[in-house]
Amino acid sequence: MKFGIDRFLADPEIRAPLVGRRVALLAHPASLTAGLVHSLDAIAALDDVTLSAAFGPQHGLRGDKQDNMIESPDYRDPIHGIPVFSLYGEVRRPTPAMLDSFDVMLIDLQDLGTRIYTFITTLLYALEAGAQAGKAVWVLDRPNPVGRPIEGLTLIPGWESFVGAGLMPMRHGLTLGELGHWFIDHYGLDVDYRVIAMEGWSPDGAPGHGWPGERIWVNPSPNAPNVAMARAYPGTVMLEGATLSEGRGTTRPLEIFGAPDIDARAVIATMRDLAPHWLEGCALRDIWFEPTFHKHVGRLCSGVHIHAEGGFYDHAAFRPWRLQALAFKAIRALHPDYALWRDFPYEYAFGKLPIDVINGGPGLREWVDNAGATPGDLDVLTIPDEEAWAEARAPYLLY
Repeated sequence: MKFGIDRFLADPEIRAPLVGRRVALLAHPASLTAGLVHSLDAIAALDDVTLSAAFGPQHGLRGDKQDNMIESPDYRDPIHGIPVFSLYGEVRRPTPAMLDSFDVMLIDLQDLGTRIYTFITTLLYALEAGAQAGKAVWVLDRPNPVGRPIEGLTLIPGWESFVGAGLMPMRHGLTLGELGHWFIDHYGLDVDYRVIAMEGWSPDGAPGHGWPGERIWVNPSPNAPNVAMARAYPGTVMLEGATLSEGRGTTRPLEIFGAPDIDARAVIATMRDLAPHWLEGCALRDIWFEPTFHKHVGRLCSGVHIHAEGGFYDHAAFRPWRLQALAFKAIRALHPDYALWRDFPYEYAFGKLPIDVINGGPGLREWVDNAGATPGDLDVLTIPDEEAWAEARAPYLLY
């Protein structure tokens, strides 16, 4: 198969509309060709493309910023001599000065298929800026590594944020290129937009189920080390709004969770008692870990490893958002007064609990904290949202 960048490089006819125009590239460390050449270097080597600027999203063009809310500066690329602008520094949206540096923005970002992953918000902001300034935006499309499954509550109007770009569930099941078309229609944007589509992508085909096995995985952000993490992430990302460690400071971040003051075996047993059908498609294993940084740094944590991999993984059955919600519910059942929710300005959203910002509303937290609420009650809230999104996204599927 071919990613968008590989088709762009191989076919001069695709690039023909760019002749005589200044081109910018928005990319990160996973923006690589099939031969593991970074897209910035590969595009700079083309004789028929004038590369005038580059942009980096959260964590930077180089992926050097480890944690959330750690900003990247602007700088000049030492090899190509072009300015590199940060869209996760002093600004989140391209400024007029940045927009003056190019005519067409190419976006080559590996996404994780989860609403909260900020690269899709950066795509939206680029589209909005392009519409306002008369700039073209092209997406060099890449796989959604978790395929087409849909899961989670739809973001409530008014809860939009940098981790909530639109009214969609947590697992949206679209590629970045497809999302661009949805954003344009949803927000009524008038922008010159095109997608350089992939060839041969099978969204749910085994064994990768979204991620093609012939392509090497490279971290799109520092704590996205493998496909198993990408599969678990639509659920485990909620841990960023909880006091439990999500495994930052370990080698398996966002596949594990835990804390010094919980009993992981009891948590797993309670999860199985409450909703065993929500644990299908993976294996849960109790573990011990000691984070080297971030939450509970240097403290021994009792934890759970979610193994969404190997023979344990069932693509159709695995529901990571429900699984993580159930873990919260189990801890609340075991320890009703447990200080579960963090309170700080998560991703610059002030005055709201991070867990609510992450979920695009308070529904998930309220379900966890309601001692009488059952798994069936959460399904009653969630299934209509999932069914509505399946219908809404259908016209935008390119593959």
